[in-house]
Amino acid sequence: MPEERVQKVLSRMGFGSRREIERWIEQGRVKVNGEVCTLGDRVKPGDRVHVNGKRIIVREEKQEETRVIMYHKPEGEVCTRSDPEGRPTVFDHLPKAGRARWVSIGRLDINTSGLLLFTTNGELANRLMHPSNEIEREYAVRVNGTITKDILSQLKTEVMLEDGPAHFDDIQDGGGEGYNRWYYVVIREGRNREVRRLWEAVGIRVSRLMRVRYGNIIIPKSLRKGRTRDLDASDIKQLGESVGLELEVKSRAPAKKRAWPGGKKVYKGAARKSTVKKKRSPHKRTS
Repeated sequence: MPEERVQKVLSRMGFGSRREIERWIEQGRVKVNGEVCTLGDRVKPGDRVHVNGKRIIVREEKQEETRVIMYHKPEGEVCTRSDPEGRPTVFDHLPKAGRARWVSIGRLDINTSGLLLFTTNGELANRLMHPSNEIEREYAVRVNGTITKDILSQLKTEVMLEDGPAHFDDIQDGGGEGYNRWYYVVIREGRNREVRRLWEAVGIRVSRLMRVRYGNIIIPKSLRKGRTRDLDASDIKQLGESVGLELEVKSRAPAKKRAWPGGKKVYKGAARKSTVKKKRSPHKRTS
């Protein structure tokens, strides 16, 4: 293996996404051959690497099996590995990853529930989160207020936020009555609280928010809050192909057919390449 950047090597070994490891490097938490690492430093097999004081053995590159799991995050959990305030974290409920380490593919804020993906492949996580790949994220959102055609048009065109312009790529009516209505919205980036901020910018309050899809993976109705499920080989390979990665995947027990809320259409596995254009009933709360 030729010399490679530290963050790429550690990410491939499952220690975190490249962005996360780059933050560790900036914080002085990574050493190479006894010296504090800086961004741009490279390593090769045989180099002595320490992360947070723990020795890491750099080996020749080889293709490791990639695992991906989905987790149904409930409200009230944070997406960090530990929390100084003692709040529960999403990592508290994940299964063992063997010799690897779970890397979160994106985050959800404490008041948002729904689909979170975790993988043992840091490079896959990095590509799925990178803005240049424009991976779709779909949310079911319940809003309070009077929604007009002009508001929906503005949300799909451009809304100016504190960190720049943003918009929804698609909005579908999810039903509801009176002051409370459901919508399904799609974005292609992962800015902090972006869905909530978009609605708030046009004067509409979000009362409930749930992620229902990330890329081709849809959260199944049967997955209860706080539970995980392994993705099958075909779903993992589709995720890799969507960002130009050929992955080594071990075949596992085939996933059962999963019904989308409303029960009219059944998906085998969890694959949907593009936004469903038909109206759907709101995603029901599971317990």
